Amino acid sequence: MARSAASNRGILLSVAYDGRPFAGFARQRDQRTVAGELLGALRAIDPNIREIRGASRTDAGVHARDQRVAFDTAAPLPPRGWVLATARHLPDEIVIRRAAVVRVGFSPRFESLRKRYRYLILRDLVRDPFLSRRAWRVEGITDDAIERARAEALAAKGTHDFAAFRTSADERTSTVRTLYGVELSLDPADPRVVRIDVEGNAFLHNMVRILVGTLMDVARGHLAPGAIARALSSRDRRDAGITAPPDGLYLEHIHLRDEGQDPWPAGPSDGSSADDAAPGHIDPPAEGAPRLEDAAPQEGAAPEE
Repeated sequence: MARSAASNRGILLSVAYDGRPFAGFARQRDQRTVAGELLGALRAIDPNIREIRGASRTDAGVHARDQRVAFDTAAPLPPRGWVLATARHLPDEIVIRRAAVVRVGFSPRFESLRKRYRYLILRDLVRDPFLSRRAWRVEGITDDAIERARAEALAAKGTHDFAAFRTSADERTSTVRTLYGVELSLDPADPRVVRIDVEGNAFLHNMVRILVGTLMDVARGHLAPGAIARALSSRDRRDAGITAPPDGLYLEHIHLRDEGQDPWPAGPSDGSSADDAAPGHIDPPAEGAPRLEDAAPQEGAAPEE
């Protein structure tokens, strides 16, 4: 029985990728991108898929464990079919970890409640080939330095104007964002690795990387303590620290209003327990309340990281 070419449902994906070989998530002419590879794999299953809609426009070299992507289709595959059928068409650096059914036109970017990023710092005198371009190696990060960074991070929590923590390419008029948590911890499996977890309602271009760079500058004594507070007050990029490289940045999870129906595999898209509490949790905005990202158009908007 022939199926109609008209899309009759949407599919929501959770996508993980190693960002090292790609020029970012968003499609670019003559560049290898995550979205380009993903769209090609999906069109191998349904050539009528016109576009994919990502939740976050990650920069070149930035990784993701739970990027959210939606598309419309008339293909009768169940979510399990999309996960398994596309695997043979994707490069090793990209994998679809979960699929669910959503409405036609569903855009995860406009359904986002909050996002969580993780940045990895390698404190080692020599490089580690297994963490090459997966963590930023920084010398001089002692336990005392970590404590200085942890104290500095307190100033970033809450609702602030983060104009000083974005690149000049980001021209969005609203620069007020809310950070629910900025937490530093050691990886229990490898104490050389410092984890910086940042969760917020939305982010500016390179906001997490500039925040991490500022924390490391304070930790190493390159900036006096209070740098984050000074930059928030002045709104001047020169008062913040360096921009950390993309190597250690991971898009960990995006919390959506609607996670879809009939997911496969079942459970949260990031693999955590459904009732895991977010660090420094603040209740998301009420249903129907405007979100900061709504003010920026999808096309031509600056990437987040």
